[in-house]
Amino acid sequence: MRFLFIGDIIGKAGRQALFLSLAGLLKEHRIDFVIANGENIAGGFGVTPKITSALYSYGINVLTSGNHIWRNKEVFKIINSEKRLIRPINFPKSAPGQGSAVFEYNGIKIGVINAIGRVYMEAFDCPFRAVNKEAERMNKEGINVKILDFHAEATSEKNAMIHYMDGKLSAVFGTHTHVQTADARIFPGGTAFITDLGMTGPIDSIIGVKKEIIIRKFITGMPSRFEVAYSDAYISAAVCEIDPSTGKASEMYSFMKKVEIDGNRSDSDS
Repeated sequence: MRFLFIGDIIGKAGRQALFLSLAGLLKEHRIDFVIANGENIAGGFGVTPKITSALYSYGINVLTSGNHIWRNKEVFKIINSEKRLIRPINFPKSAPGQGSAVFEYNGIKIGVINAIGRVYMEAFDCPFRAVNKEAERMNKEGINVKILDFHAEATSEKNAMIHYMDGKLSAVFGTHTHVQTADARIFPGGTAFITDLGMTGPIDSIIGVKKEIIIRKFITGMPSRFEVAYSDAYISAAVCEIDPSTGKASEMYSFMKKVEIDGNRSDSDS
């Protein structure tokens, strides 16, 4: 079974790139199931019901998230009812929504877990214990295919997670830093891994934000209001082949695809 993991979708440019290209990518890479990080889809911060619905219609099966999931208040309209939208499992138990979900494809059960790191982030519950506990629960339910989006800042924390969970999950992919790493591979226990998928968003930007704003902030040291850029985009993603009978990965590779979006028909929201 072949999976496509898509890095953080940034604003309209990221959505437009998927609107124009996702169908072709699914065919080209013979993809069965798509997981994408969507915490930045609405103007760069948060999600809305209208935009999530549009992304599902393009071919995305599950949207994971991270620290920006609550940035748009419209998320509260769907977070408790929409199974395809997941927030980190190590958020406080009182937080709305769910940190994992199980899906079915042609009779195959697929467990998707979302977790958030703690290094250079807010103080959340331990992601390692939370992920391991959830993986064990899924094992008891006979779910072989288990995939983790680890939304974390530090590469060391993401690498610690794969060493801790190797053989216990089918795949671990990192998100959050918006820069794709060149280390997609299979670990000895059969778990696929990449430190960070990168971002799906505007090329002419600094990790998705208008470059002039970020440069000015670095030079002056003064706070600035971030604005999402809009330009031709890169889709940053990885493809993973997983044996449903064992839950082990046999192939993992990453890629970046440039998509020219200026002048093209818009996706469903501004």
